[in-house]
Amino acid sequence: MAKLNNIRAIRQMLDGTHRMQTKKAVSFSESFDKEKYQKREVGDVWTDEKGVEWEQRAGFKIKKGKLDEIRDMLIANRMPATCPKCNQPMTKRLDEKFWKLEKRCFDCQIDFEHNLRIEGKFHEYERNRILQNAEAWLRQAEKDVEMLKQTYTQASKFVTNADGEIETWAAQMTPEEFDEKVQKQFEQFKERFLKRINGEQDENN
Repeated sequence: MAKLNNIRAIRQMLDGTHRMQTKKAVSFSESFDKEKYQKREVGDVWTDEKGVEWEQRAGFKIKKGKLDEIRDMLIANRMPATCPKCNQPMTKRLDEKFWKLEKRCFDCQIDFEHNLRIEGKFHEYERNRILQNAEAWLRQAEKDVEMLKQTYTQASKFVTNADGEIETWAAQMTPEEFDEKVQKQFEQFKERFLKRINGEQDENN
């Protein structure tokens, strides 16, 4: 029986009909996209042939770009379910407030400040917090003044009717006038404000 099978196989090979001769072989061509099928671990970052940067997440990949910093910042500032200091659930009304300020729950903040009082360091801590808040407020005020400068020193355009007619309004003051009337006063205010915060005597008072 085995001899008959061998004879049949030889005949098929001579005819070109043997299964080994007609079996289709599958191979990867040079154009095969290895990047697409490459197995990656969560957290892997790579750049494709077009220069686009990707990051592997659990079950999917994301394109990295300008929104990454905003996304990471939102994740970093998102209050967790439990306090990273004491591992207790963060469910109190004041937990969110102190998470944003100190990255811990309200109870941990109370304990932290209590220990500072025992060590005689609370006054210095409180003063530093006031300075930090004042500096943050001033930075925002400086941005507001800069926005005012753009508003008052640049011409404005408005659509005045349904036909799309545009009306241009002249700037309310020149950059030099703004610096003299607004910027100068703000700089004087900032100087007095910082002196008061730092406990310095204002010569104008």
